[in-house]
Amino acid sequence: MKNSFLILLALLLVACSGEQAETPAVSEDTPAAVEEAPVEEAAVEQAEDAAEQALQVVEESAAEDVVEEGDQPIVLAQQSEPAATREWQFKEGTHFARMVPSQPTWGGADKIEVVEFFWYGCPHCYDFEPYLKRWKDQKDPNVRFVKIPAMWQPVLELHARLFYTEEVLARNGQIKDPASFRNMVFEEYHRRGNRLTSERAIYQLFERVGISQEDFDKTWNSFEVDQNIRKAKDLARRYSIASVPAIVVNGKYRTGGSEAGSYTKLIEIIDELTAREAIR
Repeated sequence: MKNSFLILLALLLVACSGEQAETPAVSEDTPAAVEEAPVEEAAVEQAEDAAEQALQVVEESAAEDVVEEGDQPIVLAQQSEPAATREWQFKEGTHFARMVPSQPTWGGADKIEVVEFFWYGCPHCYDFEPYLKRWKDQKDPNVRFVKIPAMWQPVLELHARLFYTEEVLARNGQIKDPASFRNMVFEEYHRRGNRLTSERAIYQLFERVGISQEDFDKTWNSFEVDQNIRKAKDLARRYSIASVPAIVVNGKYRTGGSEAGSYTKLIEIIDELTAREAIR
């Protein structure tokens, strides 16, 4: 029986390690070993049956959703539909261009950014302004809108300085209604024929809303306005802006009136591109 126990132990050890075992030699001059052979075979068969039953139990339990009392089943998080698999109305290469690689944005990554490049003297920008205002009033709070003036020539750069001077004075509370002031600049150029080609002509607009010459001069020549102009030029170069109005969404997608075909369609493209960014 001692030999039977040793053989059984050896078989179990081999089963755990996955190695092949050599059959132990049985001496011919040991009658007891021959007599106990049937017992050894029975023991081996019992061990194999026990191992097979244990294996079956493991396989069955792994396939079942067993929830102990007091436990909660694990629920996998459901991901939103990837942008790549969703059906979109507008097509890359037709209605918008993808910038590769993606470029920096004006603000931080906390919101989806929509930028409009414009010029006060552009009739298309003037016509697009009411559509844009309605969109801004209803846009998602997680979308940030930024206006950036184009600067291809000295007059446009003069108007860009006008824009950033107005922005700083509005933030300081010296211009109470920035939207009305911006509309006044558009009207001055397109309705009254004032091309605003000098610093003096521009100051007269600020004078109408109560800005002193001193405050105007200080802001017009300020480091902040200079810095904004440099930043605007850099983004226009990175985004390859060649016409206005041009729209850039999150430093990744560029579109405009010519791609959209109408201002209503352009607003729809903006909404779709921001939706793409929201679910990526």
